[in-house]
Amino acid sequence: MSLRHAVLGLLAEAPASGYDLMKLFNATLSNVWPATQSQVYGELTKLTTAGLVEVAAHGPRGRKEYAITEDGLAELRHWLTEIEPSGPQRHDGLLRVFFLGIVTPLEAQTFLLHQAERAAHTRATLEHLEETAEWDEEMISVYGRIALEYGLRMSATQEEWARWAAEEVTSARARKASALARAQHTEGGQAEEE
Repeated sequence: MSLRHAVLGLLAEAPASGYDLMKLFNATLSNVWPATQSQVYGELTKLTTAGLVEVAAHGPRGRKEYAITEDGLAELRHWLTEIEPSGPQRHDGLLRVFFLGIVTPLEAQTFLLHQAERAAHTRATLEHLEETAEWDEEMISVYGRIALEYGLRMSATQEEWARWAAEEVTSARARKASALARAQHTEGGQAEEE
């Protein structure tokens, strides 16, 4: 459902062709809600059929420029003000943390340090975006900058947590828990200790 509202939100800023929408999508929303070209074009078709957007202009080579309708704007406002966000999404990496006792402390630490590096890379990418983007007074730019700050803060927190966790998995308590977990699955109940 959010792709629909992402497209409506972009069109609320200004009319755009499918190609222009994809460029804008990739420049602004892809870190938050990635979408492929076929998904965006498919959503434009659905939105047009539903009367939430309309073809406002035709250009060369079959180019169509879409604009949000009053019904589309009402739907976007309804979604923004009356529909609760879906809440926390599934996090495959964090799910794995619950089961790191199955592997050796060194393997667990390696996994967590890799997560820290991924978070650091994400933060570096966002910092580059912050430095190089042409921030103006348009809605997507102003509020996009606010969303970017969320990404910067979250990636910094994720990196800090992963580095902390990498140290935790080598503590005596974690090593003991890991040895017990691995002992349940080795011959003779002997756990490897690394």
